[in-house]
Amino acid sequence: MNNNKSILLVEDNPNDEALTIRAFKKNNLMNNIDVVRDGQEALDYLFCEGDYADRDKNDNPQVILLDINLPKLDGLEVLRQMRANEGTSLIPVIVMTTSDEQSDLIDSYKLGANSYIRKPVDLDNFMSAIKTLGMYWLVLNLQPE
Repeated sequence: MNNNKSILLVEDNPNDEALTIRAFKKNNLMNNIDVVRDGQEALDYLFCEGDYADRDKNDNPQVILLDINLPKLDGLEVLRQMRANEGTSLIPVIVMTTSDEQSDLIDSYKLGANSYIRKPVDLDNFMSAIKTLGMYWLVLNLQPE
C-alpha cells in the first residue's frame, strides 16, 4: 500500500527508528519514511529551511509520527509551531512517546495532536500498533489536499 505520500518520523532514538521502519515494512505499508532526529530538524523539514530548503513546500507528509522527548526542541514545541503555520496546520500528527505523564497527553491534544500513542514495550504489540495506525492514517483517513 503506497500512495506516494511520505511519513515524517521525528525520532531521536535509533532503536525506535529502526523498529518503526521495520514495523511499517512488515505490515506492507510501503510509504516513504523521512526521518529527522530532533525538533529543530523537524521544523526545518516542515518549513523547507536549512538542509531542507530545496524541499517542495507543497509536498507535505501524509502523517507525522512525533516523539515528545527530542533534543534541541521538544515535540510539543514542534507541534505548537506546526499548528500556528497555515501550510502545516492540517497535517495529521500522531504523538508516539514513552511518556506516561498525564500533562504530556493533555498538552499534546491542546496543541492539536490528532492521536497520542504510548510506544508499546512488547515487540508484538508495537507491530500491531503500527499496523493499525498505518491502516487508519495512510489508507482509510481522508484529509484535505
